[in-house]
Order: sequence, then structure tokens, then C-alpha cells
Amino acid sequence: MKFPPIDPRRAATYPLSQRSSKVAAQGLGTPWRVGGSLREFLHSLPRILAAPDLAEVASRIATAVRSGRPVVLGMGAHPLKVGLSPLIIDLLERGIIAAVALNGAGIIHDFELAYQGATSEDVAASLDTGRFGMAQETGEFLNAAMQTGVIQQGVGIGRAVGDRILAEQLPHAALSVLAACARLEVPACVHVAIGTDIIHMHPSVDGRAIGEGSLRDFHLLTSVVAQLEGGVFLNLGSAVIIPEVFLKALSLARNLGHPVRTLTTVDLDFIRHYRPTVNVVHRPTQQGGRGFQLTGHHEILFPLLCAAVLEELGSDAPDIS
Repeated sequence: MKFPPIDPRRAATYPLSQRSSKVAAQGLGTPWRVGGSLREFLHSLPRILAAPDLAEVASRIATAVRSGRPVVLGMGAHPLKVGLSPLIIDLLERGIIAAVALNGAGIIHDFELAYQGATSEDVAASLDTGRFGMAQETGEFLNAAMQTGVIQQGVGIGRAVGDRILAEQLPHAALSVLAACARLEVPACVHVAIGTDIIHMHPSVDGRAIGEGSLRDFHLLTSVVAQLEGGVFLNLGSAVIIPEVFLKALSLARNLGHPVRTLTTVDLDFIRHYRPTVNVVHRPTQQGGRGFQLTGHHEILFPLLCAAVLEELGSDAPDIS
């Protein structure tokens, strides 16, 4: 079988003006000028790919705040490890974030920041000797907080830990997201997988307190999700736990008769994972609303989003001065 070369002189062409193009001059970025404002910087970004999504997410959050609809922040522990606690607390104090959902590791870094102003253990340096995860104060404080708050006082894990941090007047309590939630009466829901967190290795661990407190927090989160019509759910850096919990909370809320259909969901992480993509971005919004994915380093992307939200709110941004 012979294959003679094709003759490209016979190919049909058409005018470029008749072709649809994805990029146009009016969407290109604007060079930065020294001394400009943050608003000018945001407007200077190209209106291509993720940049308009960032602006749209900020706009949807601002709209939810203005209309009294909840903005819920779900997250893993990494955002706390990369220095975002003050930004989250600022949004809580402004009334922009209406509820917080954490995985079990989140309470560890939140406590350690409040206790000594430092966190994030070097795992490789201590794993071989069996010292990894065995810091005394972390296990004792958090397990005691859960035993007292959950078993004796009937609250969930998030409120139990937040209350304990405030009661003990820890030196750096101002850095604690959970303490801020307790002080402001904002729901803080902690969702634990047994065996994933260092405090589960400690002698003081209490499975009843963990299980009962985490289930109580799941029911609390479901009550928040039930009000998410017109609101926003943000998943910041949780690849598995929060996306799974959110999907179940949403299903349970709908099962109980809450028509949560038109909502905005956003996944923010430095890589795109399967569960956040399907359980946060796609499945919850298939009957209404819209899901977004903003991909980048937490320590850059989240501060940029916070600033964009405050600029979008403008004079409507709650003042905490």
C-alpha cells in the first residue's frame, strides 16, 4: 500500500474575522504602575481563565453578605500552618464568615498557635525515635477540652476547644480561629477521622468524646448548610474530609426538606483533587448555582481573595476598628 504525500494547496481557508477567538484585546492585562491601589491591581488582571473567576467569586461572596446569606469556610489544617489564621479571624469579626468547618488536625495547629505562638512539627526528624506527635501539652489540653466540653457540657468539639482556649487565657489566644468562633458565637464544626491525628496516640484520648463531639458538629454543620440557599461554601485545602462531610450534610439537609439549590461552591487548593472537584464544585451545583476552582498556594491565593472581597464590599464591608 502506497501513501502519496497530501497536497496542502487544496486545503480550504476562510477569513480570520469569521473565526471565534477565546482571547480578545479588551481582556488583556494592564501593566502595573507604582503607587496604585489594590482595587486598581485587581482591575489590572487579565480577564482570562482564573482571573475573572476570582472576581466572580469575590462578587458572589459580597452579594451573599449583603443579602444576609451565609458564607461557610471549610478547610484542612494546612491553611493554619501557612499563616492564614489572622485573615480568617478578621473575616469572622467582620461577620463575613458565618461558620467554620475543620478536620481533626485543624484543632491541633489552632491550639499550638494559641498556646505557644508556633506549630507544625518536623515529622521526619522525630518519626524514627517514636517522638512524633507526642508533645505532652497538645494531647493533654485537647483531649481534656473534648472530655469537658463534649461529655460534661454537651457541646461539639469546635466549641469545646474554643471555650477552653478562652478560659485558660492562652498567651496567643488572639491567633485562635476556634477561640474567635466561641467568642463570636459562630459555629465551629470539627470532623474527625479516628487515627488521623496525633492526639489519638496520647494516653488521655477518649473515643467517646471524639465520636460524640464530631457527630454533634456534623449535625451543627448540617443546620448551617440547610440555610445555604443563596450562600457560599468555600473548601480551603481539604482533599478528602471536608468535601465528603459537606456532601453528606447537603444531602441530609435536602432530605429534611431544605431546598438548597442555588448556591456557590468554591474549591481553593494548590492542586486539584478528585473529591473537592466532584463533591464541592460539581455535584452540589448540578441543579442550580455555580461551582468554581481557584488553584494556587494558600498563602497567596486566600489573602488575594480576602482582599478582593473587602474591595468588592467597599463601604459595605463591616468595620471592626
